[in-house]
Amino acid sequence: MTTPVPASLWQFLSREVALVCDASGTLAWVDDRAVRLLEAVPGQPLRALAAQGTEDKVDKLITLARDERVEGWEIILCVAGMPRTFAFRGAPHEGGVALVGSLVAEDYAASLSQVSETMSELAAMHREAERNQRELKRRADELFRLNRELEESNRGVRTLHAELDEKTESLVRAAEVKSRVVANVSHEFRTPLHSILGLARLLLNPVNGPLAPEQQKQVQFIRTSAEALFELVNDLLDLSKMESGKATLRPTRFSSGDFLGALRGMMRPLVPADSAVELRFEEPETNLTLETDEAKVSQVLRNLVSNALKFTEKGHVTVSAERGPDDTVCFRVRDTGIGIAQAHHTRIFEEFTQVESPLQKKVKGTGLGLALSRRLAEFLGGSLTVQSTPGQGSTFLLTIPRVHPEVQEMAGLAERSQQLDPARAPVLVLEDDRQTLFLYGKYLARSGFQVLPVRTVDEARRTIQRVRPAAVVLDVMLEGETSWGFLSELKGNAATRDIPILVVTLMDRENKARALGADEFWLKPVVEEQLLSKLASMARTGPMRKLLIIDDDDVHRYLLRQLLKDTPYMLAEASNGPAGIQLAREQVPDLIFLDFVLTDMTAFDVLDDLKADPRTRDIPVILHTSRQLREDERQRLAKETATILAKHTLSREVAIARIRDALHKTGLGTDNGESRRG
Repeated sequence: MTTPVPASLWQFLSREVALVCDASGTLAWVDDRAVRLLEAVPGQPLRALAAQGTEDKVDKLITLARDERVEGWEIILCVAGMPRTFAFRGAPHEGGVALVGSLVAEDYAASLSQVSETMSELAAMHREAERNQRELKRRADELFRLNRELEESNRGVRTLHAELDEKTESLVRAAEVKSRVVANVSHEFRTPLHSILGLARLLLNPVNGPLAPEQQKQVQFIRTSAEALFELVNDLLDLSKMESGKATLRPTRFSSGDFLGALRGMMRPLVPADSAVELRFEEPETNLTLETDEAKVSQVLRNLVSNALKFTEKGHVTVSAERGPDDTVCFRVRDTGIGIAQAHHTRIFEEFTQVESPLQKKVKGTGLGLALSRRLAEFLGGSLTVQSTPGQGSTFLLTIPRVHPEVQEMAGLAERSQQLDPARAPVLVLEDDRQTLFLYGKYLARSGFQVLPVRTVDEARRTIQRVRPAAVVLDVMLEGETSWGFLSELKGNAATRDIPILVVTLMDRENKARALGADEFWLKPVVEEQLLSKLASMARTGPMRKLLIIDDDDVHRYLLRQLLKDTPYMLAEASNGPAGIQLAREQVPDLIFLDFVLTDMTAFDVLDDLKADPRTRDIPVILHTSRQLREDERQRLAKETATILAKHTLSREVAIARIRDALHKTGLGTDNGESRRG
């Protein structure tokens, strides 16, 4: 039988205290444990036992427990001078309050403290999340506003771009109209001016009868005015060409010594024998060889020398040439004339601009010479500058590349075309305009083609003899000749008639081009994507293609061999269906010519066997037959073959065209040597 636990042990083990307080919170009774743990005595206020700062919580417990029962009310009381947590239950008792408190264990208190800290952290995190959410909302609102403003700005930019495009088109049209008007009016002026000048020369010629001195003077005035007007018309035409980009470069190879000699001969008559101005030409120390447009260089220097002679009353005008930096040539025209103020160094190169001076009133001019000269210098790839001081003369410096950039580009194209790249399909381009040739070169070089540039029909013939191109791009209207005859030659020659030819020209002569055999006809200008797409569909850029002929007719197999002779196709033959199917499986040709009726099976049987084998199911088939097909047969064959040809209408051109079309449909006509079947 278990021995009862002594009361003293229960007192030690128990962690509860019992208290009775009156309505004001003063202890009326305490048990022994309360005395031992809290050192509480009757008559002492309960709030005096509370830890500092928690007294209000004790008062609230007393207030609540006077009226109703209270559970789990935690307050902190001092035990041996240390704050400890007690969980109290209370109830009303005789106008006061009866309380029973349980000392909360330290580990539980630590857990509560940790939970409290965690809750505090969670509350802080919650507050931070709310702040972040408010900040995100603010930023989202700001972003929405910015997006709205950006959309409005984009709409404004698009509207502005549309207006700019419209203005640009309007300016382009206006420039074109102006160029056409200037060109047309200038040409219309030239005819009567030629007549006036011619008639003036006739009247001044003594052979046609003498004129009175006054009449001779009047006719001379007419002639001088007509010559000035003729010069103005020529300058306007040249400016119009430069502005419209229609000026043509005609490069030649010439030496600086010969050039200055010819210029001396042209300019000497401008200096009267009794003139106080001497025209000098300095021989270059090194005779330089130039490759550029000699006529345009001469035109610039003639303008500069003519101006220098006009504005130099005495002294000399000196023309010289020397080697410049970076493989350039510098032409200088120095004079001892009136000079030009620094403020006018830019204005003198503007159209119809002349500097006011006493000498200017004596000489006549259009104000176009220097403007045109600078445009010509830029066209030649160089520059025209001036150094001048009033009263000390002027020096005009024309600096141009010794070899024009277009000539260098053309030489580079020609040099690269001599070394054929086996990975690129050669395309012969017959075009006399260098800029167009450069464009073709840039377009095609990026797309697996090698350009073979030629500018004359003779060059094209020599190139065709050297290499067989995959395609030909042909301009009809060349400088001094046409290429209609060359087109006819290519399509009339059995060795070249299958080469696809694309005619690109300014004249709308499509009917004639098609009649002579052109595969395609376009009007200039050509868009890059359009050109590349068409060449990719026309040109042969892959390896030699294998063709299989399945036909039990020996004569027709021979005929097909002759029609496809000298073409880039390797032929294999089978005289019956089973042999043809076996060859197709072994060699996997790129295309099959199939007769409709064989001795041992029909085309439908052969097609079924071919489609059943993964190796042969994708091979395109051209059906050729001499039989009149029923409508149901034709419909089925149209679904299973690339095309249907009648034997009696088959020709070399038709056969090659249908083979090319069938290969293109399967992607074999435009690759760079990779087979469709991997």
